Amino acid sequence: MASRRLLLLIVFLFSPLFFASPSSALAPKVSLALYYETLCPYCSNFMVNYLPKIFENGLISIVDLDLIPYGNAKIRSNGTISCQHGPDECLLNTVEACAISEWPDLSVHFSFIYCVEKLVAEHKHLEWESCFSKVGLDSQNVMDCYSNGYGKKLELQYAAQTDSLQPPHRYVPWVVVDGQPLYDDYQDFEAYICKAYKGDLPKACDGLVLKMNQERKVNRNVCYDNKMISSI
Repeated sequence: MASRRLLLLIVFLFSPLFFASPSSALAPKVSLALYYETLCPYCSNFMVNYLPKIFENGLISIVDLDLIPYGNAKIRSNGTISCQHGPDECLLNTVEACAISEWPDLSVHFSFIYCVEKLVAEHKHLEWESCFSKVGLDSQNVMDCYSNGYGKKLELQYAAQTDSLQPPHRYVPWVVVDGQPLYDDYQDFEAYICKAYKGDLPKACDGLVLKMNQERKVNRNVCYDNKMISSI
């Protein structure tokens, strides 16, 4: 039910009636990229409890959001992909990649991915297929994408995109605003979006305080790249 409400909210925010202001529409949107893996608990926490805020408060109107479900996976010498949290993560990474490809409309694929990641956060990821009916989407194209090998091709493309990051990612979630990684400040991504935007700021930016750490501390709320929990 919560996923369906979120879907309706996203559709409303993307309707032609929703604009920040005429002058804001002339300014380029801020690029927001999230590099993640589906079974990292910190990624699912970010996607369920932080990222949806930009849909709820309207900040999405000034953002181009790109989701890259690959994270700390590795390509083996035989061309197979090894995932940090095992085969289930490889499956869900590919399913979410297929969802993005088959439903390019952000308002559609995010509603599905949000549903899946909410199940991950609730330790119910094996129920992920229920998200098709929960958000009212036909599963056929996504399941075909996964089974016919196209999903693997998408994951290899995401692997290349992730591996080409400069500076290289060290953990996930790895949040990048206008090409700049936020490192330990990723939970303050809304403030960075507002700082980067060149147009009239939407009301959602009011009161956001950008916390710039003088000394950067190690953030334990991440899945580090060098820790392989399980693989296939």
